[in-house]
Amino acid sequence: MLVEANKAMKSLQAVTITGRSTMEDGRWSSTRMRTDLKGTCSFTSAGSTGEKFEQIRIGDTDYVRPNLKHMQLSGMDTKGRKDQKNWGKTTADLAAPAGENGLTDCAHPFASFGKAAKSRTGEIDGTPTVSLVVTDKADKGGTYTFHVATKGKPYIYRVVYKSPDFRTVTSYSDFDTPLNVEPPKANVVDLSG
Repeated sequence: MLVEANKAMKSLQAVTITGRSTMEDGRWSSTRMRTDLKGTCSFTSAGSTGEKFEQIRIGDTDYVRPNLKHMQLSGMDTKGRKDQKNWGKTTADLAAPAGENGLTDCAHPFASFGKAAKSRTGEIDGTPTVSLVVTDKADKGGTYTFHVATKGKPYIYRVVYKSPDFRTVTSYSDFDTPLNVEPPKANVVDLSG
């Protein structure tokens, strides 16, 4: 069933992916990406220490806007700076592995792994779902619970990962609704030159 769900997710033309990770000590981080799973997306991340980062990728162009706290945590020179109002425009490094340069690449892996077992049924956003609990020997103490639709296409609506140190909830929505990702209309500074 999870293989079919992954196939259905990979066939999407657009989807919204939100995530929130919470550490044992209460710190948290969150992300939101609206994407075509190829080369166009908008991405926002934020954290409990006040950092925020925004990115829009359209083809081979990135528009980025970090706030002051994000810049400080990234080790950037922030002397005399205030929170960013401008977007920086640059050429996307399409050869860089996902996440290596701190930017998202609009893709999202939908792959099966480990051993899955059916659990309980439920409902998410009015859609009936079944829970598939996945464990992997390589991840000691961690479990994934995939909530897969049982009516209509077998889309994955939520994935919950629990480990001894943190918990991450990833939710999927807006399946195949129009993407509507556009470049910023103002306050754009070209950084590519």
